[in-house]
Amino acid sequence: MSFLPAVKWWLWLSVLASLAGWLLSLVGVLNLYGYLGVAVVAGFVLLEACNRRAVKLSLGPWRWRKVRRRFARPFPLMFAALAVLVFLGGALYPPTNHTGLSYRIPRVLHWLQAEEWHWIFTPNNRLNTRACGIEWLSAPILLLTKSDRGLFLLNFIPFLLLPGVLFSMLTRLGVRGRVAWQWMWLMPTGYVFLLQAGSAGNDAYPVVYALAAMDFAARAWTSRRASDVWHSLLAIALLGGAKASNLPLTLPWLVLVLPLWRLLKEKPVGTARVVFFAALVSILPTIYLNLTHCGNWSGLNLERPGMDMKNPVVGVWGNALLLLVNNLCPPFFPFAGWWNQHALQVLPGALARPLVTNFEDGFHFLWELATEDWAGLGPGVTVLMIIAALWAFTKVQSPKSEVRAYGDFRLWTLDFRLARIAPWVALLAFCAKSGMVTAARLIAPYYPLLLPLLLVGAEQSALVRRRWWRALACAVFIVAFAVLIVTPARPLWPAKTILAKLVEMKPDNRLLTRALTTYRVYSIRSDALAELRAALPADLKIVGFIGAPDDLDISFWRPYGLRRVEQISRTAPPEEFRARKIRYAVVSGLLFDLEKESFNEWLARLKAEVVTSATVTVAVSAGPQKWYVVRFKD
Repeated sequence: MSFLPAVKWWLWLSVLASLAGWLLSLVGVLNLYGYLGVAVVAGFVLLEACNRRAVKLSLGPWRWRKVRRRFARPFPLMFAALAVLVFLGGALYPPTNHTGLSYRIPRVLHWLQAEEWHWIFTPNNRLNTRACGIEWLSAPILLLTKSDRGLFLLNFIPFLLLPGVLFSMLTRLGVRGRVAWQWMWLMPTGYVFLLQAGSAGNDAYPVVYALAAMDFAARAWTSRRASDVWHSLLAIALLGGAKASNLPLTLPWLVLVLPLWRLLKEKPVGTARVVFFAALVSILPTIYLNLTHCGNWSGLNLERPGMDMKNPVVGVWGNALLLLVNNLCPPFFPFAGWWNQHALQVLPGALARPLVTNFEDGFHFLWELATEDWAGLGPGVTVLMIIAALWAFTKVQSPKSEVRAYGDFRLWTLDFRLARIAPWVALLAFCAKSGMVTAARLIAPYYPLLLPLLLVGAEQSALVRRRWWRALACAVFIVAFAVLIVTPARPLWPAKTILAKLVEMKPDNRLLTRALTTYRVYSIRSDALAELRAALPADLKIVGFIGAPDDLDISFWRPYGLRRVEQISRTAPPEEFRARKIRYAVVSGLLFDLEKESFNEWLARLKAEVVTSATVTVAVSAGPQKWYVVRFKD
């Protein structure tokens, strides 16, 4: 099956989801009837387009013999096996992605309860200020199924599309077919893609948008079709609408698209329609709402210190250092605890002090196992990229080889050279601006766009023919299988059973104990506070939640659609609880310890009583945390 129709369908499905979310919110019918109306309208538009033969319902012809022959080769076969394991993990386990559980799924549930997007009253400002791309894709799934179990498909489908669109983008930007063919299978083994493909994360799913934006723009140079530019425009809009950190990638897209403006001028009506759609599905609505509610387009003025980089120079070299360390960190790193405690002491003061001053707390942390919450490409793909770069640097490239690679593009070599350089400039801009932790996962859409500059030239064809290179590539796949199987979020082996027996045999082994704790914590993270939920009245419609911004309130939304969680400040007066009709609240004991306030005095001030309590570990790094269910007296 051709990948191109599938990519177009995915782009238009993403556009439709975002359009529906914003427009239904605008008229206050973000509910089942609103989505049914959108489906009816979309169906009529699709039928009309089919009648005019502007759209083909088929995704393309299946050529079973070709498919069997392709997947009989080692690299495609291993990718297919990885995809099967990813699907099994996503289908067997509920989402445990921390950002998904802490604010991305809850914000959608808030909107569905109110039947519109609204500024949520909460200490966790991320529920309000972040881009809404994956949320609008999630909304109909949560509304129709009343479950989050299907959300992994929003990452899994783009993961399946990644090889085809990556190959097309690479070859159109001058990379030899043999080289692009290997990298189309290797790049998806990067841990950020592999681990998030079965999760509810939102870092890796926009990669297809980034690749499609560049690919359709490059196609338009030879096809001279305005429709290719339109698809490219929609893709880049969706990319920014997914995460604000993707905005610098608009630069390489502009390098390719700006010379094509005459194609858009020839079809003004269609262009105007697509520009309108692109504006709605982009980050522009979020920017407008942030400016309206908090006076800052990104909302960073409400976020933790360090997220917005103070010193751009420190941001550039600091992020470069941290990205290198993170991506070269082994997937199994038993010395992570030592590193986290001593890394800043080992670094010279001239390096450590600027990093501490300008970055978020915990910027240097590493973990024993690769997880979707922090992992980047991983050492396998990173080392292969470094080898490719060194190979290109040490070998003298023939000018003729580049012209031969471009074919029809030989008259526009300068534009395509700039298009290969521009993603690196975009990454530089990201580094200069961002002081956020776990940057290696945040830049997921950047990684594939960095490849063309490294891989162009005939010399790379010689490299991928080397026997030792193929051995390294196979090793990368093998390690990827291990990472996918042992990931704590979705283990495909009896982790808790085996580790519990090993801990019984060696109770003093710190690594075994921590490993068992990690798997146990991940196994309950999707509904970590279920014990406390059981203490609430069955007919309770509103639950108060008093915790830190990273605390998970997802347990109290269950069952989805029947209950609402109201986050509230610890310092709120009793009148606010009554005004918001909150009779019961779930309270974090750790929050009071951090704020150095007596929990009993708080209870007395609000005239509340404890119904039940529990000690739960929601995050291994935070340790056990005391939680209470309290009832406010009339």
